[in-house]
Amino acid sequence: MSNCAIVGINWGDEGKGRMVDLLTEKFDIVIRYQGGGNAGHTVINEYGKFALHLLPSGIFRHGVVNVLGNGVALDPENLWSEILTVSEKGVPVSPDNLKISDRASLLLPWHRDLDGLEEARLADKKYGSTKQGIAPFYSDKYQKKTVLAGELFYPERLQEHLKDLLEWKNLTLTRIYGARPCTMEDLNAWLRDYCDKIKPFVCNTGAYLKQAVKEGKNILFEAQLGALRDLDYGIYPYTTSSNAIAAFAPVGGGLPSAKIDEVIGVVKAYSTCVGEGPFTCEWFGLEAQQLRDAGFEYGAKTGRPRRVGPIDLVATRYGVETQGATAIALTKMDVLSYMEKVPVCSHYVVDGVVTDEFPFPAALPDAKPVYEYMDGWNTDVSKCRTWEELPENARKYVEFIEKRIGAPIKYVSVGPERESIIIR
Repeated sequence: MSNCAIVGINWGDEGKGRMVDLLTEKFDIVIRYQGGGNAGHTVINEYGKFALHLLPSGIFRHGVVNVLGNGVALDPENLWSEILTVSEKGVPVSPDNLKISDRASLLLPWHRDLDGLEEARLADKKYGSTKQGIAPFYSDKYQKKTVLAGELFYPERLQEHLKDLLEWKNLTLTRIYGARPCTMEDLNAWLRDYCDKIKPFVCNTGAYLKQAVKEGKNILFEAQLGALRDLDYGIYPYTTSSNAIAAFAPVGGGLPSAKIDEVIGVVKAYSTCVGEGPFTCEWFGLEAQQLRDAGFEYGAKTGRPRRVGPIDLVATRYGVETQGATAIALTKMDVLSYMEKVPVCSHYVVDGVVTDEFPFPAALPDAKPVYEYMDGWNTDVSKCRTWEELPENARKYVEFIEKRIGAPIKYVSVGPERESIIIR
C-alpha cells in the first residue's frame, strides 16, 4: 500500500484537480481532507469540463472510491447540486463510489449568510472571502456548535440540537448584524431538500478506511487551496480557515494513523492569486491582462479575475518546505509560450536587504520582488508529450525552477486535458 497527497504549493488554483484526475488510475481511494465549496478543481476528461468544489477529483475514475473526510466543511446544498451536475454528464455517483464521513460537520444555512455579512462589515478591509460560509463554519466547529453528518440518522436528537444552535446563532444574526433570524421552518426545509438526499452517502468512513489499509489499498489525499492559504502557515489573516498542508491529510481524511509516502506539490509555471492579501510578484495593467487571458485566469468558483504575475521562487520554495513535497508537478507551461523573455521572481527585498526567506505575514506587504529573465521558447508546446520534445529554452526554464526550489519536477503539464502531460 502507498499513500500520496496532492497539495498546492502557492495560493491555490495551481491545477491540483487535473493532477488528481491524472494520477487516480494508480489509486483505489481518493480523500478530500479539508476545505469546502469555496474553491474549484477544474478537470477536463472524456466526460467534459468540470469545476469540482466538494466532490473528490477521483469521481471520474471507474473503480475508485471517493471519500469526504471529517475535516471537510460539508455543504449539503452545494454537494447535492454538484452530484446532479456530474451525473447529468454520465458520471456515475452512488454510495459505492462516494462516501461521506459521519464525523464531517455540516455547513448550515446561516454560515453563508454570516460570511457575507462580515465581509460587508469589513468593507475595504475584507479578507476576500468567496462567501461560501467557510470561516463561520470552522469558527463554529471549533466552538463545538456544528452538526455532524451522522446525526442525520438520529432525527429526534438532531431536532433538539438544531433548536439549541438556532437560539444561539440568532443572537449573532439579529443583534450584531441586524439580519433576519433563521427559523426551524428554514432548517427543516434545508434538511428535507438537501440533507435527506446526501444521507445515503454518509457512513463510518473510519471503519471503511481501516479495512482498506488491511487490504493494501492505495490512498490519494486531495487538498484544497495551497500552502500560502494554510491557516497556520499561510499569509494570515488572508488565508482559508483550514489546514491545506499535507501533514493534516491523515487527520482530516479520517485515517490519523496513515503515513504519507509521497507528497506531490502542484505549482503553476507563473503565479496566480484569487482574493485579498499581499502578492509580492503581482503584475498590473496590460502586462497582467495578457497573462490572465492567455491562461484564462478566472476563479472556478466565483469567476473573479485572478491576480497574476511571474513565478515566485521565494514563495514557492517556502511552500515546498511547508508541504514537505517530494515531487513537483509544474502546470500551464503552454501559457508562457507567447513570451520572448520569461520573468522569474528570484528574490525579495525586505527592509533594504535582499533575501530568499519568505517573510513573516506582517512584513510581507513591504516586500519587493527581484526579477531575473530567461529566454522564451516562442512556440506552441501543447502537443509535446516527452521531455525531449520540449524546446531547449523550455527545458532550461524547468531545470532552473527545479534547482531553485529544491525539489524534483516530475510532471510538466502543457494543457488542461488528461493526456497533456510530460512525465520525466
